Amino acid sequence: MTQQPLFNPVYISQDVQRQLKEGFVVRPLEAGDYEKGFLDVLSQLTTVGNMSKGDFMERYAYLKAHNHEYFTIVIEDAKKQIIVGAGTILVERKFVHHNGLVGHIEDIVTHKEYRGLNLGKLVIETLKHIGKMTGCYKIILDCSDKNIPFYQKCGFAHKEFEMVLYIDENDAAKAPKSKL
Repeated sequence: MTQQPLFNPVYISQDVQRQLKEGFVVRPLEAGDYEKGFLDVLSQLTTVGNMSKGDFMERYAYLKAHNHEYFTIVIEDAKKQIIVGAGTILVERKFVHHNGLVGHIEDIVTHKEYRGLNLGKLVIETLKHIGKMTGCYKIILDCSDKNIPFYQKCGFAHKEFEMVLYIDENDAAKAPKSKL
């Protein structure tokens, strides 16, 4: 069965693909990546929670229906058929800058056993390429202080500060559940 990619693979940089070692492929997320450990890799970055295949497919269907805004990419070790890197760029539609587009990079992760192979940089380069191809006038991300040097090497400049407000899960649970 052929997997349907989350978005058109034309957005994937062939230059990045050429930089990958043999046996690795960079591509859009696919529904079958649930079985290839996509969530396991994400859990090496942050809390994922207990997500069933049905939960994953519900979110995947939403992202696919909005694939002009959400671009999640993976790097697969094709020989082992496992996901070893991932990241997302979401494209925000603004009123400023003449209805400009801003790319937000999120959830950059490399499998712990594959760190040091330059995969994180290639995930970032792929997402930057997608941002350019979709017409973003800027691409932004938030990171911890320890990761600033990495992102500077990827061409990002340190600017301003991130602010965050975490919603207590008990308060969030009171809101009606949205299918968004």
